[in-house]
Amino acid sequence: MPTLRDIRRRIRSVRNVSQITKAMETVAASRLRRAQEQVVASRPYVSSLEQVLADLAGANLDDTPALLVVRPVQNSAMVLISPNRGLAGPLPGNINRRASQYIMEQGGSPMEIVAVGKKGRDFMARHGQHLLADFTTLPDRPAMADVSPIAQMVIDGYSSEQFDRVTLVYTQYISTMTQRPAVKQLLPVQPPEGEQRKPRDFIYEPSATAVLNELLPRYVETLIYQALLESMASFYAAQMVAMRNATDNAHEVIDDLTLTYNKVRQAVITKEVAEIASGALAMEG
Repeated sequence: MPTLRDIRRRIRSVRNVSQITKAMETVAASRLRRAQEQVVASRPYVSSLEQVLADLAGANLDDTPALLVVRPVQNSAMVLISPNRGLAGPLPGNINRRASQYIMEQGGSPMEIVAVGKKGRDFMARHGQHLLADFTTLPDRPAMADVSPIAQMVIDGYSSEQFDRVTLVYTQYISTMTQRPAVKQLLPVQPPEGEQRKPRDFIYEPSATAVLNELLPRYVETLIYQALLESMASFYAAQMVAMRNATDNAHEVIDDLTLTYNKVRQAVITKEVAEIASGALAMEG
């Protein structure tokens, strides 16, 4: 049976852990609010950009832009966006498993990995995948300029035919309780799906092809930026929920330990009373 000192020490230790997890939950909740605001603000911009892209793709083009050209896939690349830190429940494992599943679906063809985040980088390195580059020092509140090197790397690789397809794997933010791994083709750029509309009667200067050639790199950059915002919001939501569950579990452990402490203390008191009574009877005898 544990002593009272051991139980008190364990209660103190669990209480300290609960204070840490509570603080981490509070920090994650505050960062989640900012991340949600960024995600909500960026979604209409991406939607409008896709509509402009659809209008341009439906116009009379002098030549097909390089980023729209579909080639037979011999080599491919993946931009994997994952967290830098853990303590977020199953989220890091889910995104890594989805990326691994996608690689297996491609039949084992050569694939270059552009890892954005330490969890995905370490997972791919352990499983023998070739890392083309890794970006693990992005700020907590990234700007569009922070993803420009990532976008430029994949655009240059596709334009030089280093790889014939680029896929984006990230965590889509649905709600505080739901985050879903998502796979999206980044290059070649696919026209937005949905209802096909008649192209508007716009006049593009100097030409529709020139405007589209300038727009496509910005579109690729915007997709990566949006995926990064979605992944960061998903991480903070998962971390907040995980830390809340950890705090609740710690409180349950403290309650159980307190009950055990009271039982042990009562047993000690009963034993001491019995010993005193026995001593008194012995002295009387």
